[in-house]
Amino acid sequence: MKKILLSILGIAVLAVAISSFVLTRDGELKTPAGEGTIALEAGNFEAFPLPDYAAKFAGDDYKSYFVEVETGIKVHVLEVGSGYPVYMQHGLPTNGFLYRKVANILPRDQFRVIMPTIVGLGFSSKVPASQHTLENHLRWMNAALKKLALQDAIFIGHDWGGPIGMGALARSPELLKGAVILNTVLDSAKEERDLAAPLVIANTPVAGEILFEGLVSIFGQLPSYQADPASMPDDIIQLYEKPVRDSGNAKGLLAMMRMSADGPDHPSSKQYREFEEYYQGRDFPTEIVWGMQDSILVKRLSDMKKNFPNAAVTETQGGHFLQEETPEEIAAAVQRVHARIEDAVEE
Repeated sequence: MKKILLSILGIAVLAVAISSFVLTRDGELKTPAGEGTIALEAGNFEAFPLPDYAAKFAGDDYKSYFVEVETGIKVHVLEVGSGYPVYMQHGLPTNGFLYRKVANILPRDQFRVIMPTIVGLGFSSKVPASQHTLENHLRWMNAALKKLALQDAIFIGHDWGGPIGMGALARSPELLKGAVILNTVLDSAKEERDLAAPLVIANTPVAGEILFEGLVSIFGQLPSYQADPASMPDDIIQLYEKPVRDSGNAKGLLAMMRMSADGPDHPSSKQYREFEEYYQGRDFPTEIVWGMQDSILVKRLSDMKKNFPNAAVTETQGGHFLQEETPEEIAAAVQRVHARIEDAVEE
């Protein structure tokens, strides 16, 4: 009997060891392939025909293409309309489709809406977990913006799209002309600060992998972060989840959660300080649109008001992914910021 128990214990230990190894592996580069080309003013880009489950959420006038920012690393871009460029950056764990409702409200003949997907998510390249650093993401997204040869833009940032987008713009400092800031964090950690409970677990080696890669689906939790859970139906969850799962490398989700700075010595803090200095040293039309039913970031609105003291603030009843619930308020803020830019030009 003792030998049997020892054998069972040995098998259990071995199973845990194997599971830990599988869960904590770094992952591999997965480079997507397109088909044909799309001609833009900046040049020809690799076209990417959307799969049916995604194509039904994009109109016939949507462009879908890749921008290769480094060898094997491609940023997927959705684009629609023509006119003043509006750069919309999503966060974790969604993709460029998060802004489709906002894009569909804005007049097609007034705005060129550009919706890139962060590397590691959506149809963009997937990279090993160790490559998910804030520095890399800023460099990759800045390279995409440069290759699109934009001269100026209104920036919309949400969740991780706030720091990644603002940090990318800080490296092309004349590009930013106005901004609409959604639920995100843009201030650097001046002292040690508490992270939300899920991020604390995510930052714990092995435990983070076991919870977020083994036990809990991050995508499956999306409805719980909304004011109205029905605003995240199954087909929308699939829109965000399927391209990541199908890639064979879903390591980016947990790795990006671990980029959250919990103090001034965190590896991401250097980049936060850089782009914080950038936006605080500039004067541009800004509005804040905040989902007040966001259980993750609702308390950070006060910080954002301090960051942008002259910004008009719209408090919506949306949850964390307010683009799915209150797109009208976001689109209206974009139009107001654009009007202020135009007025300044005329003066």
